[in-house]
Amino acid sequence: MTTERAIPSAPADLPINERSVAFGDLSARARIREAALEHFAIDGYDRATIRAIAKTAGVSPGLLRHHYGSKEALREACNQYVFEMLHRANTLLLEDPGASAQTQQTSKRFGRYLARSLADGSPTVGPIFDEIVTMTDAWLARADDSRTDTPPVDRRIRAALIAAMKIGIPLLHDHVSRALGTDMFGPEGDRLIALAMLDIYSHALIDVSVVTSAAAGYEEPQR
Repeated sequence: MTTERAIPSAPADLPINERSVAFGDLSARARIREAALEHFAIDGYDRATIRAIAKTAGVSPGLLRHHYGSKEALREACNQYVFEMLHRANTLLLEDPGASAQTQQTSKRFGRYLARSLADGSPTVGPIFDEIVTMTDAWLARADDSRTDTPPVDRRIRAALIAAMKIGIPLLHDHVSRALGTDMFGPEGDRLIALAMLDIYSHALIDVSVVTSAAAGYEEPQR
């Protein structure tokens, strides 16, 4: 997958929270993909091995290669799958804000994988970040409709920064978990992060007068 290639869609009837079903109930191909998502997220692409992924999936390395061919092809399949699932989750949330808890599970499921892939410099993960920026842009468009002032920078720029900050949370999991007092990837940590993010997004952090004063120094590029 590259930025020029269209990313194929996952089957339309695939549940957003597929990993919530029993691992053993998935097909061999799906188990391999799920195992790869976990190993790539925790070990990183370079350290993850075909043998370890196959063992976690409960299949032979030969069957893994039969389904995906190579580790690089497996990573590309994982990226395609993550792209589609995040897109579908965001579409659901835009249509029904009450689905926040459901879509949060999808974000949690892929957050660590995406953060690790970006940190590792995966050459095929760029379109996923771009899609997250596009999804964030859609939310900002709604927020901008109620603004009385003119945003100082393009909405796409703001969307990119928000996406980067959100994706960066899993990269700092040790420090975030210490601040939370619990593992951020555990049920309680996940709940606390979800509630905190909702609160942050719903309240202004800085008074408008303070923002205006601070922004005055950035009206012209610094020499």
